Amino acid sequence: MKSRTLMNENKSILEKANLAISKGDNEEFLSHCTEDTQWDFVGDRILQGKEAVRQWMTTAYAEPPKFRVDNLIAEGDFVTAIGKISLKDESGELASYSYCDVWRFRNGKMAELKAFVIKA
Repeated sequence: MKSRTLMNENKSILEKANLAISKGDNEEFLSHCTEDTQWDFVGDRILQGKEAVRQWMTTAYAEPPKFRVDNLIAEGDFVTAIGKISLKDESGELASYSYCDVWRFRNGKMAELKAFVIKA
């Protein structure tokens, strides 16, 4: 059983990473990810490795997204974030989404994301 301290550390890391994103600091966010991080946007795409995530962020987060985390739940190596996010879509229009991100941590870094995102 993972200690409660480790679970809280993982939550804290995710909160720091999210703060970096909201400030438009993608590199600070990426410093919290493993080199081999894998992001699975369920039903859409899978990004393999930090460089693929960096390239995706260049367009998807060209303008920092605005988001609200309603619940942050930690268990073992996982942290789940549930909330709302608003960002510009491909046409440049602001779009709102509900999301559930399930992060797997490895050695204090975000190693894997399974993201369920639904346009509101």
